[in-house]
Amino acid sequence: MKKSNLLFSAGTATVVVLGLLVASDVPSWANFSDTANKEIIDEVWQVIAREYVDTTYNKQDWQQMRQKYLGKDYKTREDAYKGAKEMLKSLGDPYTRFMEPKQYESMKVETSGEFQGVGIQLGLDAKSHELTVVAPIAETPAYLAGVKPKDVLVSIDGRAAKGMDIDQAVNLIRGRAGTTVNLTFRRDDKLLPLALVRQRIELKPVTAALHTEGGQRIGYIRLSQFNAYAAKDMSQAVAKFVKDGVDGFILDLRSNPGGLLYASADIARIWLSDGTIVSTVDRDGQRERLAVTRPAITNKPLVVLVDGGSASASEILSGALQDHHRALLVGTKTFGKGLVQSVHSLSDGSGMAVTIAHYQTPAGRDINKKGIEPDIKVEMSKEVAKNLKLEQIGTTADPQYARAVDVLNRQIAGMPVTPDQPLATTPVTGEQTPVASDSQPQTPVASP
Repeated sequence: MKKSNLLFSAGTATVVVLGLLVASDVPSWANFSDTANKEIIDEVWQVIAREYVDTTYNKQDWQQMRQKYLGKDYKTREDAYKGAKEMLKSLGDPYTRFMEPKQYESMKVETSGEFQGVGIQLGLDAKSHELTVVAPIAETPAYLAGVKPKDVLVSIDGRAAKGMDIDQAVNLIRGRAGTTVNLTFRRDDKLLPLALVRQRIELKPVTAALHTEGGQRIGYIRLSQFNAYAAKDMSQAVAKFVKDGVDGFILDLRSNPGGLLYASADIARIWLSDGTIVSTVDRDGQRERLAVTRPAITNKPLVVLVDGGSASASEILSGALQDHHRALLVGTKTFGKGLVQSVHSLSDGSGMAVTIAHYQTPAGRDINKKGIEPDIKVEMSKEVAKNLKLEQIGTTADPQYARAVDVLNRQIAGMPVTPDQPLATTPVTGEQTPVASDSQPQTPVASP
């Protein structure tokens, strides 16, 4: 069993990105004995016994739990996986979870920020139940070959995709850089056969654009996930905006389910010049404090957009900025996940995430199951949210963004900002200039 150095403050996303996983990399359990299957059960039990934050184990006798599950027969890997999941479910913690090999590999791809594949975000259409392209990633083999959103995947290396689930398709399409996969798509009634050479691809979590709103130059940054590249990409975007002489910033954390704990701390350091970012408290009451270690890149006014999909690492960042009075939060109450997970690799290629600590904001707030209330509350009706297109997010057609612009412009002008102020009627141009050609809009995602 191997412990990963990843500390998570949220679960993984539901959209699957096609990355590296070769079927032969995952051991088959076809010939595994009952004893080998029980070893996986015991590995899971040991991690919980050693690290789980609640030493009452949800008011259960954890030693007795071990005897119960090791006393069962596990003839197949599915039996063992089912047992591991049942045992973890008894803790009553949705974030402490078992991941089968394919799920575990997908999680690692997502948080690493890079993969080897063709660059497709793939989903299952709710109506047709067909595998459908959510979006190609810019400058990847799929993108350069002309794959477009809503293209239907028909076949993979001659094998019909109809009836496959996402995991099956992903496992066939993923592979090592330099190898070729033959995919056929359907667009309208036309078939599009493509031979795509897999390559190493970086996932870009940051979308950045220079907006001119009400005569002010605003650096708009949307962060979709806290992966391994998030802090670097954010730092580069902010530095370029500073060089371009923006008047203020809007940071959009809506629908951001979180990710790596240390990525959120590094991003907080971009905006803060001193003080605590977050404190974590483990099962023994030991407190670890993450603090600012260098001057901020900018002290320009900042507004942060949040909503019910802003979870965990998003809440660490927004809570720190709010507690230090560095930014005003606009939108709706955040999700309310104040727990930190550690990730472990298990001996058969599966993995597990275990809650190891609670976190608190700099002011000592424990926001678990409570969330963070924004400074300026702006609800978005279901009808507006349903009709808001992806390309309209971060424009004046987006009511929460429009209010953020108004709040930021008042800050820039040195005017007071109060929660009940009506939206200013100052015309806005909506002019947008992309900061970098490789910054692409990200499909909003949620925790599973």
